Amino acid sequence: MSDNSEFRPEARSPHGFQDRRARDLAGERAILEAVSAVYERYGFEHLDTPAFEYADALGKFLPDSDRPNEGVFALQDSDEQWMALRYDLTAPLARFAAQNWETLPKPFRRYAFGTVWRNEKPGPGRFREFIQCDADTVGSDRPEADAEIVAMAAEGLRAAGISKGSAVLKINSRKLLNGLLAQARIDDPAQRLSVLRAADKLDRLGQQGVRDLLGKGRLDESGAFTPGAMIPAGAIDSVLAFLAAGGGDRASVLAALSPVVGGSEEGNQGLEDLARIDAALKGMGVSEADARFDPAVVRGLEYYTGAVYEAELIAPGDARVSLGSVGGGGRYDDLVARFTGTPVPATGFSFGVSRLAAAMAQFDWLKAGLATARGPVVVIVFDQALMGEYFAVAQELRDAGIAAEVYLGPSGMKAQMKYADRRRSPAAVIIGGDEAANGTATIKDLDLGRELASAVTDNAAWREGRPGQQTVARAELVAAVRKIVDGGAA
Repeated sequence: MSDNSEFRPEARSPHGFQDRRARDLAGERAILEAVSAVYERYGFEHLDTPAFEYADALGKFLPDSDRPNEGVFALQDSDEQWMALRYDLTAPLARFAAQNWETLPKPFRRYAFGTVWRNEKPGPGRFREFIQCDADTVGSDRPEADAEIVAMAAEGLRAAGISKGSAVLKINSRKLLNGLLAQARIDDPAQRLSVLRAADKLDRLGQQGVRDLLGKGRLDESGAFTPGAMIPAGAIDSVLAFLAAGGGDRASVLAALSPVVGGSEEGNQGLEDLARIDAALKGMGVSEADARFDPAVVRGLEYYTGAVYEAELIAPGDARVSLGSVGGGGRYDDLVARFTGTPVPATGFSFGVSRLAAAMAQFDWLKAGLATARGPVVVIVFDQALMGEYFAVAQELRDAGIAAEVYLGPSGMKAQMKYADRRRSPAAVIIGGDEAANGTATIKDLDLGRELASAVTDNAAWREGRPGQQTVARAELVAAVRKIVDGGAA
């Protein structure tokens, strides 16, 4: 017996992807606008690159396989070349810079924002599609270029609405780490990588956990064993002393690091770089509270070549609980060289916009009116014969820069008001037969109504008070709505 029933697919979102409505997007839009304005004040040019890049341009993410779609989402074009959705905004910048280097102003200062995609296992708060916002300087090897990126990141956090003392930029240098390893005579690349990975776990495992990973290894609570770097005891002490040098002001951290990493050529260069970054930050008015040196910041084990930085949010209150990183970056002097064969210095920072918006919404850091998206003013359809007038009202409001719509559903008055409330509309406009005859309009201030409703417990008093409702002359309608829209809160 054949089944002739129509196939109906299950309505579901792909794993690791999410639908987002206006209320979810409002915070991200506000952050992008605020941070972009900061970048432009510093003289950075807006650049937009395609969502797809040829897969070989993203080489550091590709596995050794015939189908390069692990880590990225890739497809094969008609010319049999592999293309992949961009994994970040930095690799496209490196490709663009290499492709256009002869005609670009040097250094090339650009900012960009957009969606990126990662073909990785999703988890809580970890999606395969999210938004980044970057600023990079390509073509300058000066440590002051790093300082400028850090200053912009700090100012961007403030512009986005992060409260004072609730964010810090933590700065380190891979040159210091390399100098430390040279001083400890750790030359094997695999062993060096194990040391860096252990250092990167300081916040999570503490000093003893890192000590175990630097030595023979660590057995975790689940019974899983992680092999250690197997470096000598004296080298372990040096690494831990290096990681413990943070915590003071920038000058004192440099003083504490000097005896640990000084003496190696690369270590001395790292100390000089950080000293110049400190001087530039002071010149730009970046306080010790906004940016500090932290030797425990590792980042990008095989990617960064000099200064590295990370933006950390701190929950309000006395506990000073870290909310984790919402952005990071550093100096990457080898990326453009993948295309040209010639070293081109570069440095940059990337905000994780989606994560930042989620954290800001959690602690009411989003600017007033942006935590919840507001809908348009709704013109209620009371009388079919007045449809022309309703559309005239909506157009007058739009011409004045006020979002407005005429209700075009099948429902009556009560349901239309409920619709306007669900849209988070600031106001509803009602013109019935009496208003049309008198040349007036009734306006319901829905923002005020929502505010007052939370304080009224007596339904009779609510009906008698008719909060937030006024009748105005038709010619004064736009001005009256303007006052509501400008003065209301989302």
